Amino acid sequence: MSTSPENRLRAGVEKLSLSLPDGAMDKLLAYLALLVKWNGAYNLTAIRDPEQMVIKHLLDSLSIVPYVQGRSLIDVGTGAGLPGLVLAIVKPELDVTLLDSNGKKVRFLRQVIADLRIGNASAVQMRVEEFDRQFDLVSSRAFATLADMVNGSRQLLADNGEFLAMKGVHPTEEIAALPEGFSVRDVVQLAVPFLDEERHLVRIVRN
Repeated sequence: MSTSPENRLRAGVEKLSLSLPDGAMDKLLAYLALLVKWNGAYNLTAIRDPEQMVIKHLLDSLSIVPYVQGRSLIDVGTGAGLPGLVLAIVKPELDVTLLDSNGKKVRFLRQVIADLRIGNASAVQMRVEEFDRQFDLVSSRAFATLADMVNGSRQLLADNGEFLAMKGVHPTEEIAALPEGFSVRDVVQLAVPFLDEERHLVRIVRN
């Protein structure tokens, strides 16, 4: 039986045991509405069904909230803002930079940031290799391999920072291929509400 995206989101947040700040739920739903509206013209995501967007985009992104510790985060290859924009909405104290080389996606993100008045987020159109600023956290979702992520964005990671790489199945071979100077701090098996697929968060630090 289908349920409304709002009910699905509220139930999922409850299952994740997250306490969201005032107004965050409304902003997440407003972001979802904009994602649905712009998706037809801008092809932001292959998922068309709003309820599936809640599960595979919003709740998937929210599942890593407990591991987001720090003052600044850059989301590389952010696409439609996942997980970075979701994290910015639910963690207003976190300074979030959304980085993508795709102009359409960055235009969408800037519109969302303006419409929803998300004061702690900014969107930058640039290739990750060309951007040079340091952050406590570097996040990515479905961004090539772990080695590609680390090699392409190592200049973005502060000395005591951490990569947060969202993956599907446990990436055993990718972990073995990490470049020298980096190691896995932890691999967390994520439980995304209403999703019957494997999800893992790989936390990578400098040695």
